[in-house]
Amino acid sequence: QVQLVESGGGSVQAGGSLSLSCAASGDTHRRLSMGWFRQAPGKEREGVAGIASDGRTRYEESVEGRFTISKDSAKNTLYLQMNSLKPEDTAMYYCAAGPPWAMPTLRRYEYTYWGQGTQVTVSS
Repeated sequence: QVQLVESGGGSVQAGGSLSLSCAASGDTHRRLSMGWFRQAPGKEREGVAGIASDGRTRYEESVEGRFTISKDSAKNTLYLQMNSLKPEDTAMYYCAAGPPWAMPTLRRYEYTYWGQGTQVTVSS
């Protein structure tokens, strides 16, 4: 079992930045794929950024170049740095962990463990 707790959400104006963190506990000695997802009201949860156990990353097209996913394995913490935020980035953001897939993935069904989410609101 892996427990995930997100933090760092909040409200910001368009063009601003926010940094999200996800603290993992439990069976963190295992190699894991990890990712960030988001869900806006009335929309499906979508993958934003993924990082494989070997550190390779993948991004959803709309955030490429603005968001950066990273991890600190010693601290069992996943990060998402979000720059140049837009109103359409407004959503609940979730941290996820799953088996060590060969490639970083943005597919929901390839993740097993989920955090409770942290709200990000971007005003115009």
